[in-house]
Amino acid sequence: MRTRVITAVVALAVFIPLLLIGGVPFNVLVFAMGIVGMSEFLIMKKELIVSVEALLSFIGIAVLLAPGQCAGFLPKNVTTLDAFYFVMLALLIYTVFSKNRISFDDAGVTALGALYAGMGFHLMMQARAQSVWVILYALLIVWITDSGAYLIGRKLGKHKLAPHVSPNKTWEGSIGGSLVSVIVVGLYLVFSPVKFAYSLPIMLLLTVVLSVGGQIGDLIESAFKRHYGVKDSGRILPGHGGILDRFDSLLFVLPLMHLFGLI
Repeated sequence: MRTRVITAVVALAVFIPLLLIGGVPFNVLVFAMGIVGMSEFLIMKKELIVSVEALLSFIGIAVLLAPGQCAGFLPKNVTTLDAFYFVMLALLIYTVFSKNRISFDDAGVTALGALYAGMGFHLMMQARAQSVWVILYALLIVWITDSGAYLIGRKLGKHKLAPHVSPNKTWEGSIGGSLVSVIVVGLYLVFSPVKFAYSLPIMLLLTVVLSVGGQIGDLIESAFKRHYGVKDSGRILPGHGGILDRFDSLLFVLPLMHLFGLI
């Protein structure tokens, strides 16, 4: 517990100031988290970090995370997603010359992992670029839902939510976490100095959807780990696991916010 608390304090001492500063310092941090997250995915999959397929996956996620001006050498009609696609085509080409060491299935899983982490962390940059209040909205949903679900589930939880993936989560905790999130985040929306895209009732409804989405993101990460037989995605955060462990919910919430026009 002591290690967990110390890690949380140190991590927040780094993350929060850079979040408030925004700009290049925050983007560099997020870029690094994306690369680390991709390496965690490869390690869970028992892929070599020093290999052609790993290099291509890092290039792919870097393409998604790099600022648009870094791709100035590309033709104007080529987007970052186009560039990512061509990197993944290179990964498919490599399956032909790897002498069956890397299969089409391996390439597909690696590409999906790069897209999952790359787009999620890319949207974290986009949310901060839009406004610190927008990304704080996302973070509050994740943090309050997670805390509320843990506390309420511990006190009242009886019915398992997804025991085959995460045996400790309960329906009571899940519903309670979303309710607490709506209340706390609702107050945040009322007193926020910026105006969000929709009216308060619509924002509260979206908060419920995003809270549920964040929990689904957490379960997806649990499914990854259960499939690959690991307890944590990584060890970079002692007591907390890896980058994917800490940002699994946010990597699902941010794309949903983009879908709803909030980013």
